[in-house]
Amino acid sequence: MKDILDKLEERRGRARAGGGQARIDAQHKRGKLTARERLELLMDKGSFEEFDMFVEHRSAEFGMEKSRIPGDGVVTGWGTVNGRTVFAFAKDFTVFGGSLSEAHAQKIVKIQDMAMKARAPIIGLFDAGGARIQEGVAALGGYGEVFKRNVIASGVIPQISVIMGPCAGGDVYSPAMTDFVFMVRDTSYMFVTGPDVVKTVTNEVVTAEELGGAAVHTTKSGIADGSYENDVECLLQMRRLLDFLPANSEAGVPEWPSHDDLEREEKSLDTLIPDNPNKPYDIKELILKIADEGDFFELQEAFAKNIVTGFGRIAGRSVGFVANQPIVLAGVLDIDASRKAARFVRFCDAFGIPIVTFVDVPGFLPGTNQEYGALIKHGAKLLFAYSQATVPLVTVITRKAFGGAYDVMASKHIGGDVNYAWPTAQIAVMGAKGAVEIIFRADIGDAKKIAARTREYEDRFLSPFAAAERGYIDDVIMPRATRSRIAKALAMLRGKRVEMPARKHDNLPL
Repeated sequence: MKDILDKLEERRGRARAGGGQARIDAQHKRGKLTARERLELLMDKGSFEEFDMFVEHRSAEFGMEKSRIPGDGVVTGWGTVNGRTVFAFAKDFTVFGGSLSEAHAQKIVKIQDMAMKARAPIIGLFDAGGARIQEGVAALGGYGEVFKRNVIASGVIPQISVIMGPCAGGDVYSPAMTDFVFMVRDTSYMFVTGPDVVKTVTNEVVTAEELGGAAVHTTKSGIADGSYENDVECLLQMRRLLDFLPANSEAGVPEWPSHDDLEREEKSLDTLIPDNPNKPYDIKELILKIADEGDFFELQEAFAKNIVTGFGRIAGRSVGFVANQPIVLAGVLDIDASRKAARFVRFCDAFGIPIVTFVDVPGFLPGTNQEYGALIKHGAKLLFAYSQATVPLVTVITRKAFGGAYDVMASKHIGGDVNYAWPTAQIAVMGAKGAVEIIFRADIGDAKKIAARTREYEDRFLSPFAAAERGYIDDVIMPRATRSRIAKALAMLRGKRVEMPARKHDNLPL
């Protein structure tokens, strides 16, 4: 018996060694952890249970039969994060560069299927060079199996992808279909075709970092939801993110103990809005003062900064925050902001996370670039997302809510459950000056008349009471009481149920 046990330990040791000490050392020199080190850091200490440690590829082409390493380039299994079950796979760059083979794909597919059966989140840690070319179509078939399960799991369990090294070719499409993508600065990149192919086809000379590094995908493409300095910081932030997310679409939001008084008033909010309506302020200050303990996990912080999205808690329960940001482009809605917010709203709705919306929006961004870029279609995505949402929707208009953007930002007309306004709110088709110059075009040459007409328009239409008189605003509230009013509204809406018409699926304006 002892011999058998010793052989088991020997085989386990060989599998845990991955591609060998030399390759592990090379991984560390690049500033990266190994696959198993990453999983140990992600999961609660000692909780990770590995599956398929002894799986090897079955390829005999191009001399591959002489090179078999247990695990075949990916580590899979499950564990707990703060006591909650989470499934994971981590590409092992020390084994065949983490490339995907048929056996490698089957390991990932198995863990995807188990996550769905258990209705628990799944995290993929990517650090690989793409498909294993020695296996040809077998590897491509493996990709397809993984992709199909990404789609089946979408909206059922949270799926998170973390890019911690190269992620190229077919490897990029699995993260693209998951709910969140995060990257590590300077050591990770993702692209469909690499710099060499780009140079051959288009004659462009570009580095991997310039083509698909973390800076590109967090600021330009919006593919990544965030980036971090190193593997350790990134994985610790993933643990934090998971604390905000439900286990699945039917589990309800997690609830954590909170010592933050629900009746807490923030008197500083009474002076948050400047006297000058054209002067900016930071909407994040409002979010931080409303959320429990000021804890806010922002998503896509460096992309479309004119709108803010992320998770916080009120009364210990997760909520999604969406807010126009006046300090960037005056908080205007453009193509990128609409896409960013629409995707976040749809995620929250899929997983039953209530949405709190703070509105200060002067309208949609004008210009040929926006119109040629299909602002109409992209703006409609946000409108569609809010209109379709059946989760509790609480909206607070802090200042401007002009034009169609007023409707789009979770207004009462498209499904807002509780809509509040601060006394500083201005709700109208457009700003007073522009409106007066259209209505009283004949008086444009008379400055006194225009000034008087502007004041008249502001008093009549820009006051929140004009909307409140029609029931479009449920109450005009004191800014300092915003936290308690939102908390009470969310508590009231906890049992909200909405019946939608039967259909195969909607036709989102993609």
